[in-house]
Amino acid sequence: MKTFLIGAACLASALAMATSEPASDRPGNYTHLLPLAFSAKQGVLQLRLPRDVYLHARSPLLDDVRVFDANGVPQPFALQEPVAADNIGHKDLPLTIFPLMAAAGSQSSQLDLDVSTAPDGRLLSVKVRPEQGGQEAAAESTRLTGLILDLGKPRAAQETTPAIDALRFTLPPDQRDYSAQVWLETSNDLKRWDAVGAAELNWLVNQDQQTLANDRLTFEARPFRYARLTWRSGTPLLFSAIVAEQPVRTSTALPNEQLLLQPGTGDRPQDLVYAMPPAIAPATIGVQFSETNIALPAQLGVYYSVPTRQAGAATRRFAPIVNTTFYRITQDGQARSSGDLAVTPMHAPHWVLRTEAAVTVKPVLKVGWQPATLVFLASGNAPYTLAVGHDRAPATSRPLAQVAPGFSDLELRQLGQATAGPAIAQQGAAAVPPDDDAGARNRLLVLWGTLLLGTGILAAMVWCLLRQKPQP
Repeated sequence: MKTFLIGAACLASALAMATSEPASDRPGNYTHLLPLAFSAKQGVLQLRLPRDVYLHARSPLLDDVRVFDANGVPQPFALQEPVAADNIGHKDLPLTIFPLMAAAGSQSSQLDLDVSTAPDGRLLSVKVRPEQGGQEAAAESTRLTGLILDLGKPRAAQETTPAIDALRFTLPPDQRDYSAQVWLETSNDLKRWDAVGAAELNWLVNQDQQTLANDRLTFEARPFRYARLTWRSGTPLLFSAIVAEQPVRTSTALPNEQLLLQPGTGDRPQDLVYAMPPAIAPATIGVQFSETNIALPAQLGVYYSVPTRQAGAATRRFAPIVNTTFYRITQDGQARSSGDLAVTPMHAPHWVLRTEAAVTVKPVLKVGWQPATLVFLASGNAPYTLAVGHDRAPATSRPLAQVAPGFSDLELRQLGQATAGPAIAQQGAAAVPPDDDAGARNRLLVLWGTLLLGTGILAAMVWCLLRQKPQP
């Protein structure tokens, strides 16, 4: 019995060793390979996954996507949801200029202003009240000491005061060079003024009559109605125009990938079934008719399995997601058709179009989705290859912080772009098990050898037991 236990333990250990070794992960195990190209020599690159990846992937979560170097070594990578790019532009808002004329040596911030406004707050005139002394003050020479700027009332009643982050200045037509330091203050009621900042304004003309201009005063974006401009150095000047710049943020939506699916028969005569690639979770969906002047009330949904009382058996039921009327109609020479519908992205092997009666037309299903972005660390030897199509590949995608540690959000958005070439199918790769290589064959031989050895040990034990004489 002791010998039997030892033999069983050895057999179990050998089986565990033979079956626990990980399967290989090499380019030859994948059904399709896509060559990667990039122009810049950078350590971290990004790639918008091409359509071929979604057509050939076997995993809904893209677990069977890899990046290999020239030696077949997997490279660290992360999969990220695409983010719309934000662009910041500017909208020009002209300002109305009111010059402040005061006695020489007067500080514009301490002047007593006589302001005339319209009912909507629009400035009509701004003057400096004469100082006490009457004739003596009036006799003094006056000069330009500052400018009052009026942004104006928002055009629409529901609009708020716009936020401004810069002022741009234009010299008078008869002046080409100028240099001064200006100081800006803002207000919403012409009573309380807030200091914003200062700037050096310069217009320099060289011997070739070329002008180098620093004509902007920038500051942190803030809403205001009025502004006051004074001089810290240089000669005060009545600019021909001053424009306020309002920052405008716009988002650039990334283009969707689209795929057309041909219909097949479903569980009922009213059903048309469309086989969906496992990796595609549609975000938009629609139909295309080959017929004209047709309206098709229908439900769009998926099948789901329901277990039955019989062990191991299941039946399929229909789960509607969209209830609408698809159409294509020509009226007055103009074609009009139902557009694509936005749906919650979900993975399903089949999408179903169910009509009220047996279908007489077979429209094509059009699906759209937003491809993921792959960020990878080029730590191997070029060239690099993107591989996809593996039935039992484990997930190896890492968090982005482990692929590009220390990168800011701006740096990640500005990563160099890699491009993928057309997918190259590998003959027989789909039929080869992922562990069908030299190592897998060796493990199989060890397994069979262990089984034969265990059988021999058991036979020897039985033979020994039969030969033993019974004890009195």
